[in-house]
Amino acid sequence: MNIKIFTDGSSRGNPGPGGYGAVLIYGKHRKELNGGYKETTNNRMELMAVIAALKALTRTGLHIDIYTDSKYVCEAVEKGWLFGWEKKNFKDKKNPDLWMQFLPLYRRHHIKFHWIKGHAGHRENERCDVLATFAADNGPWKEDTGFISQV
Repeated sequence: MNIKIFTDGSSRGNPGPGGYGAVLIYGKHRKELNGGYKETTNNRMELMAVIAALKALTRTGLHIDIYTDSKYVCEAVEKGWLFGWEKKNFKDKKNPDLWMQFLPLYRRHHIKFHWIKGHAGHRENERCDVLATFAADNGPWKEDTGFISQV
């Protein structure tokens, strides 16, 4: 199974209210996800979008292409930085709670990240932006307990 996932995160202020959006596509099937948080950061929402999309999958061993406009997320994985951070127990790194949620989800599949330029007219990225900003602006907002504990 080959799945395409598109993700985006948004924060109204950094920190501020935030949201994420994701679009999952498999053949003719399409699923959209979003969620909002009371106070968070843009990078956390970018990563949360990926986590939410991977959590929505019910099978393992899938071949997945993830398209994101977040160099933070894309390069952390594709350049291997994340795995070095993990070996050092995320010492002095931001968002360890989310990276630790991401890693087991990542390891269940065969994932390739692709960076795409944001706000450049890419249809699915634009849709993710709409989903993320709607959630940031309208809620309902959850507490981002991982962000609160880092402050």
